[in-house]
Amino acid sequence: MLNRIVRFAALILIVIAAVGLSRIAGLAQGSGQSQEMPVFEVDSSWPKLPNDWVVGVVSAVTVDRRDHVWILHRPRSVKDELKSRAAPPVLEFDANGKFVNAWGGAAQGYDWPVTEHGITVDGKDVVWIGGSGITDDFLLKFTLQGKFLKEFSGKGQSKGNADTSALNRPSDAAIHAKTNQVYVSDGYGNRRVIVLDADTGAFKRMWGAFGNAPDNGPPAGAPGGGGGGRGQAPPPFPAEGPGSQQFGNPVHSVKISNDDLVYVADRANRRVQVFTLEGKYVTQVFINRTVPSQGTAAGLAFSPDAQQRFLYVSDLGNSHMAVLNRKTLDVLYQFGAKGTKPGEFQAPHLLSVDSKGNLYTAEVNPGNRAQKFLLKGMSRTPPPNALTAAQISGAQ
Repeated sequence: MLNRIVRFAALILIVIAAVGLSRIAGLAQGSGQSQEMPVFEVDSSWPKLPNDWVVGVVSAVTVDRRDHVWILHRPRSVKDELKSRAAPPVLEFDANGKFVNAWGGAAQGYDWPVTEHGITVDGKDVVWIGGSGITDDFLLKFTLQGKFLKEFSGKGQSKGNADTSALNRPSDAAIHAKTNQVYVSDGYGNRRVIVLDADTGAFKRMWGAFGNAPDNGPPAGAPGGGGGGRGQAPPPFPAEGPGSQQFGNPVHSVKISNDDLVYVADRANRRVQVFTLEGKYVTQVFINRTVPSQGTAAGLAFSPDAQQRFLYVSDLGNSHMAVLNRKTLDVLYQFGAKGTKPGEFQAPHLLSVDSKGNLYTAEVNPGNRAQKFLLKGMSRTPPPNALTAAQISGAQ
């Protein structure tokens, strides 16, 4: 009898210990002491271009609902001696990396961007394209095969940041399917998010940083500001405080999460701001705020799980990729040293993710390429290619 009591008591102690350890592990994970994080490895074989084509400045990549990958580049930027081999601006590849189709460029019936910038394929298989050239005050809609559908706004029509009737060099677009509205980061001329009916282009609402009404004055000086690509010489960037009360120039990317939050890449002000669908400010995170650069937060993408646990942010000025916990906006790690080797970056721009979690990146000048990073799994420690603090600060 005594032995049975002893054995029963020992069993109770084991159960209590196991529960305690489980709770401790759960608390550690919740406190960020041991979080899972995605690990990537570059696929140096991707993409393969047909017809001996070459690309110029690669401004954007996007992935559609079939896991087809779309690349947007700037044929005008191809070197003169290679112009005859320049690929069309829009390139489509299937989920296995096989080339599918190419189209785009100037044609009768619509304007085409002087400087191609953003591309998005929505859930209805509509391709949205915007430009950042000086007269690219419009957003275009096409079928998957390149048939023109509609042009929102028009060439050289913008009257400024408070104008609700025209865009001004829109950089990116995100479609909210439930309300059939398109959210536009607008952009290189304006400094706002503007929301339009996705069919008619009718104005719905707009906002600036922190949900403030967009002002019509000149943009505050900030790295990457000025609207001319990399921006003009900036004043010293403030190391503390909430930052500018208006977006800098350009407002560079916009994405909508599954839980209906709007993420905006304020590249000039080195931050990502988060809003409700109606434009109410929620929170923000700075990306490499104290590191000298001409602007950081350029591209945005979410992991494909239902909760979209991870947010990916490209740092254009420092040629890094940041991996964040989307809920807390904690930076888990960064990867991608500056360089030309596979897996390195030179001016990473807009981003996308496929249904398997693979990450696709576009690089503008001088990188001029698209890259694919295979999701290799999850880790509770930063992977071998994670940058050190010294590398991130530029002290390597």
